[in-house]
Amino acid sequence: MSKIEIIGLGAGDMDQLSLGIYKKLTNTNGVIYTRTIDHPVIGSLQQEGVTFEAFDHVYEKEEQFTAVYQTIVDTLIEKAKDASIIYTLPGHPMLAEKTVQLLLEQTEVEVEVAGGQSYLDDLFTALKIDPIDGFQFVDGTSFERSQLDYRHHLLFCQVYDRFIASDVKLTLLEDLPPDYPVTVVEAAGSALEVIQTIPIDELDHSIEVSNVTSVYVPPVPSRMLHHTFTNLRETIATLRGPNGCPWDRVQTHETLREYAIEEVYELIDAIDNEDDENIIEELGDILLQVMLHSQIGEDDGYFNVDDVIGSITNKMIHRHPHVFADTAVDSVDDVYKNWDELKEEEKGEQRKSVLDGIPRQLPSLSKAFKLQKKAAKVGFNWDAISDVWNKLEEELGEVQEAIELDDKMEIEKEFGDVLFVLANLTRYYKINPEIALNQTNKKFLSRFSYIEEQLRIQEKEMTDTTLEEMDALWNQAKKGE
Repeated sequence: MSKIEIIGLGAGDMDQLSLGIYKKLTNTNGVIYTRTIDHPVIGSLQQEGVTFEAFDHVYEKEEQFTAVYQTIVDTLIEKAKDASIIYTLPGHPMLAEKTVQLLLEQTEVEVEVAGGQSYLDDLFTALKIDPIDGFQFVDGTSFERSQLDYRHHLLFCQVYDRFIASDVKLTLLEDLPPDYPVTVVEAAGSALEVIQTIPIDELDHSIEVSNVTSVYVPPVPSRMLHHTFTNLRETIATLRGPNGCPWDRVQTHETLREYAIEEVYELIDAIDNEDDENIIEELGDILLQVMLHSQIGEDDGYFNVDDVIGSITNKMIHRHPHVFADTAVDSVDDVYKNWDELKEEEKGEQRKSVLDGIPRQLPSLSKAFKLQKKAAKVGFNWDAISDVWNKLEEELGEVQEAIELDDKMEIEKEFGDVLFVLANLTRYYKINPEIALNQTNKKFLSRFSYIEEQLRIQEKEMTDTTLEEMDALWNQAKKGE
């Protein structure tokens, strides 16, 4: 049975080839396939009469690396069906080589990894770093920013052209300053070895890169990683720790309740004002509440922030089967329907009533809105919006009757009915009544403040100002808006 024999050429020159590998390559009569011709060993072997067929043209033809690797693998498999072949590549076959992984996964032809020298030892020696301190090895052609661990030694391999170097640079600049030093290593451990330390910002234009180029990012000081979740978590743990802040250390879930409510309303204000900087700040304050409650849970031994994150991640995946599974949806209404059904499935027998699950501390107007929304889902709903308007007129009439009877208790109840119907009206028009009223409160505050300011300019007391004069100033404020 024919096979594909995979050989690594190391990261530098001929001195990195073992004698056995060298003999195998030089004693081969046929063509040797290689992922790229751009490697120092290839030129030396060609001078000794070894013939290579490279796949560099595939890189130029395909736009995505996944397509490049699959094309190379498909070609190698077809060639190996007729006779055994040798396939060479830079470095070691089992180190950051996607084509090798794809070949090992297939079952059409036999694959044998003959060996080759890993350049990691030479790379650690060149950089004078000990991997026991922790390091991350990343394929420069295929990585996500979220994967990068800046606290340990970070090594990018396969940085073999300026486009890849540019991608690495732009990703690093998302987290690090432009002048942060990185080290570029060329042909580690060989006579061709070159080591340069440059600022990140120069990574894609001040150096030459090739198939034996690696980029090293030294561990980043904690003070430069304040935007990361790990630093936030450690900061909160420190505040709650033995040497932390006296205020933070004595907080409980109960003492923090009021702040959660305040922070949400401050976020709403920032959103209403379209103030992005303030939105960032207020979202941070809400996140602080999440982290404090999570740290309290961890300190008490009941839960931690990992449990919180796991809970919401699992919930989002479960309630979005149209994204993470094979459920089909045609509209937003379908999404709502699936969401409610899955939510009911999750809660199981925990809720005995359709109206269960509404927070007791919710403001009354919001609670009225949610009560009617839940009831409507099971058919307890007006057929037409005109019916709700008619109900509002009816309730207003009952208010008038209660006022005429001068029945304080009944007046209060009837005004409550009016507000309840108004909450239902907002639901029909897909308006949140709490937000709507909050906007009106802000509008009133702004206009009334304008009246006060103008009266101060006129050196007049509000108690000495007529309603008509104040109304005129109110209209001025309204026009100014």
